[in-house]
Amino acid sequence: MQPSPSSCIPPNELRPGRHWYATAVAITVVSVLLGTAIGMHRFKDAIDAVDVRNQFADGDTVTLRLDPEDEKAIWRKDDEFGASSDEACGITGPGDPRLTGPGIDVFLTRDETWNPMYDIEVSRAGDYKVTCTSQGPSRYAIGDRGGLVALGGRLMVAILVPMFGIGIGVVIALVTALRRRGHRGRSLAGRRGSDAPGTAGASRPGAQG
Repeated sequence: MQPSPSSCIPPNELRPGRHWYATAVAITVVSVLLGTAIGMHRFKDAIDAVDVRNQFADGDTVTLRLDPEDEKAIWRKDDEFGASSDEACGITGPGDPRLTGPGIDVFLTRDETWNPMYDIEVSRAGDYKVTCTSQGPSRYAIGDRGGLVALGGRLMVAILVPMFGIGIGVVIALVTALRRRGHRGRSLAGRRGSDAPGTAGASRPGAQG
């Protein structure tokens, strides 16, 4: 027995349209690409967090060009003898520059370990001079405030963005599929109702006696 023509509904007649599947895929792909780009950018920042190529020693003075929005720190290189208890740094320059306590962090190279000593805070753009001293010998470098610990927190954004996008894409696809299925069911029910045979006509009146 051949199926009734009313049981076949062209997919393009169902609502919502199939373009919502494409929208779900697009959101997923864009969120994954965005998360990957954020992760690569954060990772690159962490790799270059400390300028170890320009180290300075006890008593050396380095000049920095800083703006108030710069987030710079002074880092100290660990050695086999550990940190010296009398290590200290000073900063001079326009306004009222300050060295404040850093957060807990670490920066690693192939064979070196660096720890933050001070965060640098300035209120005006200009040239600043930094000098560090200790019973030494110690090595120092200027870098960003974040190392591996900060990288872990920043990578959370790179992970959450794709997860959020994938979640939205899955929800859109599921809702679209369910609503199209419901629309199909209602359309088939309507077509069957219109194709059903009419009710039997009223019985003819009996013969008159």
